[in-house]
Amino acid sequence: MKAVFEDTVIAEAPREDLISIEGNWYFPPSSVNTAYLTESPTPYTCPWKGECQYFTLQIDGTELPDRAWSYPHPYASGIERVGKDFSGYVAFWKEIRVID
Repeated sequence: MKAVFEDTVIAEAPREDLISIEGNWYFPPSSVNTAYLTESPTPYTCPWKGECQYFTLQIDGTELPDRAWSYPHPYASGIERVGKDFSGYVAFWKEIRVID
C-alpha cells in the first residue's frame, strides 16, 4: 500500500505490514520517507494510545501542518488493545490518499 499526496509517494509497504487503528492505516517507520516530515510542536495525548507526535508534511513547496502522526511510545494497554506494537508507526490525514 502507498500513502500518496498528489503524485508523491510518502510511504509504501505491503498491506500485511500496516496496522489499521480506528479507520487509519499506520505505516511501519521504515516504510516512511521522512524527508517529507518535520516534527510539529502540536501536543496531544490519546487516552488509550498515549502521547502523540504530529508531523508537518512538506512536499514540493506545499506545507500540510499536522497531517501525519505517530505514537513513539504507546501505552502498553494500547498495544494490547490493538494486538500489535505500533510504536513509531505513522498515519496520515485525509489529504494523503492510502491506496493499494
